[in-house]
Amino acid sequence: MSDAGDRRILHCDMDCFYAAVHARDDPSIRGKPVVIGGKPQSRGVVAAASYEARKFGVHSAMPSAQAYRLCPQGVFLKPDFSRYREESQKIFAIYRQITPLVQTVSLDEAYLDVTEHLEPFGTATRVAREIRRRVLEERRLTVSVGVGPSRLVAKIASDYNKPDGLTVVPPERVQDFLDPMPARRLQGVGPATEKSLLALGVESIQDLRGISLEILRGRFGKHGQGLYHYARGIDHRAVQPHRDRKSLGSESTFAQDLREISQMEAEILRLAGKVARGLEGRGLTAQTVTLKARYPDFTTVTRSLSLGTATRDAELLAKTALALLGRTEAGERGVRLLGVTASRLRSGGPIQLPLFPTS
Repeated sequence: MSDAGDRRILHCDMDCFYAAVHARDDPSIRGKPVVIGGKPQSRGVVAAASYEARKFGVHSAMPSAQAYRLCPQGVFLKPDFSRYREESQKIFAIYRQITPLVQTVSLDEAYLDVTEHLEPFGTATRVAREIRRRVLEERRLTVSVGVGPSRLVAKIASDYNKPDGLTVVPPERVQDFLDPMPARRLQGVGPATEKSLLALGVESIQDLRGISLEILRGRFGKHGQGLYHYARGIDHRAVQPHRDRKSLGSESTFAQDLREISQMEAEILRLAGKVARGLEGRGLTAQTVTLKARYPDFTTVTRSLSLGTATRDAELLAKTALALLGRTEAGERGVRLLGVTASRLRSGGPIQLPLFPTS
């Protein structure tokens, strides 16, 4: 195996994948603000938004009703996950013709390790160009690619010049590339961590490098050690083509405690939508939903509910999590963290239809 510094990792991220598939197949909506998600009248969430819609402030995981208020002239379309999955499989087939080391993150995102698979192209940069060319010519879609010596750097690079971008960060340029960026660009730096870093005078990754390991450990525990390494571009995580998961979840720690139940419900809609997309991207369904809530005194509670049939329906996951929220003290007490987790995972399997009307 090559040393970490010798690795060549690609992060391939399709540009507005869901919306782009619809726009490719329907010329009448090209160039228009396209919003993929639940009906604006429902409690659904936005699964994806075209760049035109993002100019109005619309973004994924936002409640659909809020997206409509921001962009009433938008084209609102129901997600077609079977269509996205079929397209994703064709795109990932291109990746796997380059290297067998492909780690799926979601339907539109993957890591590729091409360290030992550079031929006949010679360099990782040429491999990335070939992937972008083939995706454009064969699928008529664009993909942004980041190239670096680690997953951390490759992911940041893929987002550096979106859409339809290619950013290459050789090992000797990693620190120069990272230093000017806001610390929030690092994986694991959410709103709460960002607020704590700002209290230490840290805004950029370069600022973060000026904080000792002892201080970071004292402030953030084990996470502080990860921040110390990430600020230096150190990330030894391997690209893992196959992983058996027992659960899949998403959680958020808030810079300020949420006090209003409406705020909590909006956050749960966002988290459930993210979990649903993660299940869809991995070809999984789940039969148990768990809600996690942490109160201001750090007391943490979980509430779980098993469904009759495994599902990856975003609206059903959200409605189940919202029902579980009602079994906590949220609303009577503030919350500093909320999380939604799906477990009892299965590959494929039946998808439970929503139990509630969507209109």
